[in-house]
Amino acid sequence: MQPTSHAFVENAHRALNDAQLHAALGHMKAGFQDKRAATIARMPEFEDLRDQGRAIKNHTLAHLDAYLERFEAKVTETGGRVHWAPTPAEARDAILKICQAAGARTVTKGKSMIAEEIALNEHLAANGIEPIETDLGEYIIQLRGELPSHIIAPAIHLVKEQVAESFYAHHTELDPKRPLDDARALTDEARAMLRQRFLAADVGITGANFLIAETGSTVIVTNEGNGDLTQNLPRIHIVIASIEKVVPTLEDSATILRLLARSATGQEYSAYTTFSTGPKRPGDLDGPDEFHVVILDNGRSALLGTPAQETLRCIRCGACMNHCPIYASVGGHAYGWVIPGPIGAAINPGLIGLEEAGHLPNASTFCGRCESVCPMRIPLPSIMRHWRERQHERKLSPGTVRAGLGLWAWAARRPRLYRFGTRLAAALLGRLGRRRGRLKRLPLAGGWTDWRDLPAPEGRTFQQHWAARRSGAGR
Repeated sequence: MQPTSHAFVENAHRALNDAQLHAALGHMKAGFQDKRAATIARMPEFEDLRDQGRAIKNHTLAHLDAYLERFEAKVTETGGRVHWAPTPAEARDAILKICQAAGARTVTKGKSMIAEEIALNEHLAANGIEPIETDLGEYIIQLRGELPSHIIAPAIHLVKEQVAESFYAHHTELDPKRPLDDARALTDEARAMLRQRFLAADVGITGANFLIAETGSTVIVTNEGNGDLTQNLPRIHIVIASIEKVVPTLEDSATILRLLARSATGQEYSAYTTFSTGPKRPGDLDGPDEFHVVILDNGRSALLGTPAQETLRCIRCGACMNHCPIYASVGGHAYGWVIPGPIGAAINPGLIGLEEAGHLPNASTFCGRCESVCPMRIPLPSIMRHWRERQHERKLSPGTVRAGLGLWAWAARRPRLYRFGTRLAAALLGRLGRRRGRLKRLPLAGGWTDWRDLPAPEGRTFQQHWAARRSGAGR
């Protein structure tokens, strides 16, 4: 996928003026936030599970090479094969060679952000192989020629009327007067259109939520059953995953699975949790004849030992973006790459570079909601702050920002001058806004006041309040 993160500001401006996008994103609170809160309220050990999940992933990352080698040995032992791919090009080529060796003409695909990351569909299509998305959201956006806008709900940016328009435009063999005015009609039609594609596919490709080193198993969680059909009906099953998906044991995966669905969709478990271990064995009634696992690095190993390493604990639940006020305002496409929202702002600069993704760590209010709901306790604001610091050091941030920070630093090193300046500014701004309690325009603050009012100071500065509290006068 070609990133457009460098155009985040322009992308965000377009999104802010998209009424249909806002209507679609308005469903997130009831669809994700409220359901998550309700299911977690029924689980008193949830915070302890978060600690356990963090510990499992930290241990795994500290011994990542050993667990990946063990996973490969177990896959080989069960009759499968692991393909190592340092770059997207190598991952694409490995998958293409497997498909070509099988004489594949069509490939069914389960939802996979890694497949999006390496632009797999475009590569297969350019080489005469038709990829067919089978997740409902992915199927919809494939028809529309769009990219996913959310980790777990790729078509969350659409309303049902837009989906119906796409079905009318592409399912031309069906009655053009058929009603498509509710979700059930849309899902029934998609199911009917995909059924024969499942049966005819030569190769099935899925992602993986976990790679289990103990057994060589891969795990996917879905709510539609398309993942099971994709990996069991074709002769060949290919799993595409990134290096941080490995966990040591089956028990470890079970621990994190208790966090995953609750954080993502508010379910105790997804409808389908499927473990795959190697190809079909003698006596098995179904399953693939070949089992391949393609493991992608694409810059992740370079994050080990850095402050951004903690992003590799991510289990792709989407909770951070479900609760993020920035994501709720502009949607996922504005971020310009596969991983949107707060986790995208924290990991993308390490994967596609600060030059490309430098806007993303700045697209945050630092309200902390993302960190508070992350099941793996990833300190997302701290990591975004790390990237902001690197951006400043490399002089990639705007000159006006660097000049402003330099002026603030100069004043902050002179306490008396700083205290005098803040008291003067608070008094002046308070007088300017005394009638309304807010400022609609302010020189040098257009980035704020162009979009919202600035609350006017109402009294003492923070330092004055702090001094009063310490002396007991402010209590």
